[in-house]
Amino acid sequence: MSSALSRSLCRVLTRHRATISSCRALFLRFRAEPKKKKKVDPRRELVLRERMKKKLKKLEKVPPEFIPVEDLITPAKYLDETRERSAPRLSFEESERRALLLKEWCRYKKNQHMAEVEAVELALEAQREALEELKLESEELYQAALKPDPLLFPFTHEGPAYTPANTKYYAPDGKYNDITKVYTQ
Repeated sequence: MSSALSRSLCRVLTRHRATISSCRALFLRFRAEPKKKKKVDPRRELVLRERMKKKLKKLEKVPPEFIPVEDLITPAKYLDETRERSAPRLSFEESERRALLLKEWCRYKKNQHMAEVEAVELALEAQREALEELKLESEELYQAALKPDPLLFPFTHEGPAYTPANTKYYAPDGKYNDITKVYTQ
């Protein structure tokens, strides 16, 4: 009901000449009770299902058509990266300003990286000291602290299947039109 309402509203609102009376009539129509559903004949429904099964079997028998290799190759004209327009000529002051800005940015990123490395080193050193203290206190707690926590980084792994691949399954690769050029002499 709501999808039909939204579809109808979109149709009405997208028209350029939608009048107020047509909108009012639309809202009044959707305020009424919905129509009662018709009873479906179970035999007819079974026949429709059987037809669908037959169609699916026919589709399974047809092998998939492959995509031609020529469609997967990018043409050379699209790989050419030469510039069409030349770069604008910059004044000496502008080029110097850009060079200084680039150097300043490099210094900033280097300082940021060094701060991160130092923070990691400090954390590792504190962890080593804490583990040494824990080892002096209790060997059991030390061994428990060294074990990996499975809840910290959940890891699931599916190994190779024990059953071989289904030989009748055709992976959907898309459509393939054979346009191989045959040369005869």
